[in-house]
Amino acid sequence: MKKLQNSLYITRQKTYVHKDRETLVISQDKEKLLQLPVHAIQHISCFGNVLISPFLMGFCSEKDVGLSFFTEFGRFLGRFQGRQSGNILLRREQYRRTEHNPIEVVRIIVAAKVGNARSVLQRHVRNHGSSDPVATAIQKLGQRLELIQYSSSLDKIRGLEGDSAAVYFAVFDRMLLPAVEKEFSFDGRNRRPPTDPVNALLSFCYSILGNEISSALQGVGLDPQAGFLHCDRPGRDSLAQDILEEFRAWWVDRFVLSLINRKQLTLIDFEKQASGAVLLKEKGRKTLLAAWQTKKQDEIVHPYLKEKVAMGLLPHIQSLLLARYLRGDLECYPPFIQR
Repeated sequence: MKKLQNSLYITRQKTYVHKDRETLVISQDKEKLLQLPVHAIQHISCFGNVLISPFLMGFCSEKDVGLSFFTEFGRFLGRFQGRQSGNILLRREQYRRTEHNPIEVVRIIVAAKVGNARSVLQRHVRNHGSSDPVATAIQKLGQRLELIQYSSSLDKIRGLEGDSAAVYFAVFDRMLLPAVEKEFSFDGRNRRPPTDPVNALLSFCYSILGNEISSALQGVGLDPQAGFLHCDRPGRDSLAQDILEEFRAWWVDRFVLSLINRKQLTLIDFEKQASGAVLLKEKGRKTLLAAWQTKKQDEIVHPYLKEKVAMGLLPHIQSLLLARYLRGDLECYPPFIQR
């Protein structure tokens, strides 16, 4: 298990990041802004015009430090990957299962996604009271869970997953508190590009967490591009997107709702482009990323391990559990489900 260390998010434009012995140095216009030891960093995310020296890239590969690149506004561009590691037999088993026998894992992942979405709505009801639309959505999601459990068709399970997401997001705006719901309107999930602040935040955070999951999968020797639920597509880490489904509602959606309901972000933190896309400004990104790092330090009791772990370790834990299942050490893959 990897020790939970800090992720470094570089958002300042026109910065240069290079290696100085065993340290990482960030400078701008030849002025040193920050210097810190590489062993204190687990992952580096660069947003926008951030230059990385080739020597630092090689050093990150040697020290197993993740390095990913995003546009200034958070769209994932790519990730630097060093030499392939991991057990070839494990990856062969992964490819065999994803191609010939994916339904068991797909059922588990989709059930976890729907169950966690239902739990988020139930939590809102406990804290803020019920409403007819939310109560109906909770009931519908419970019905979908039963159908998923007994479905033997991969296409049927995928259809239930999409239908459940539509039910969930139809009442997502009900979890915005009255003090902010007029300012942050939400008429449903949209992306590529997001056209409102709520969707902009969801897409941004899904991208960040998806990339962290991808790195965690590589860390245990799995191929992040060979997924069970998501079909193969050039340039997409399908397996990382699979694992992300378990965390969407419980981790990302709750985090976004918290930022909005606590007014940590307001409309002045967003800008609307001529294309209709709504993007998070630099100040808002810094606020979000600082809160994200703090959230990763929160400790929870893992539902399968029954031990306290930091949230930032969850992608690594689920990746390890999946690898153990594929190796035959576990009878089934234990998904992340929080009640």
